[in-house]
Amino acid sequence: MLGAMGLSNISMIRDAALNERDCGDLTGLDKDEARQRFGREQVRMWRRSYALAPPNGESLRDTIARVLPFYIGQILPIVMRSQGVLVVAHGNSLRALIMALEGISIDDIPSLELRTAEMRLYVLDEDSAVKSLQSIYPG
Repeated sequence: MLGAMGLSNISMIRDAALNERDCGDLTGLDKDEARQRFGREQVRMWRRSYALAPPNGESLRDTIARVLPFYIGQILPIVMRSQGVLVVAHGNSLRALIMALEGISIDDIPSLELRTAEMRLYVLDEDSAVKSLQSIYPG
């Protein structure tokens, strides 16, 4: 991605904290297979809820528990030095980060949908609160 943007000289940090949430026993199953095995409503709850995790997997709450410390320790210090940061991650890792940045409630987070390749541009104020947000979808 950086090469395509002409930015191949920018340093990159890779960290497991931004990995997709662990789907546990759903790993390797497509949505239809998971629904056949566990039921449509149960799979929907595991995929969209905040605290409910699939068997042997992570909930969104668990994902936040690893994403948020990475954000605070690695991303925020760079941003507070007035430098830009591009975060590339999977849907649930991004949902966890967005929940924290935008103050989305536990009740509202299940309805947050991120489209593939959707980008969100955040500008933070001097107290690290979101000053502005722009959603960009290249489609």
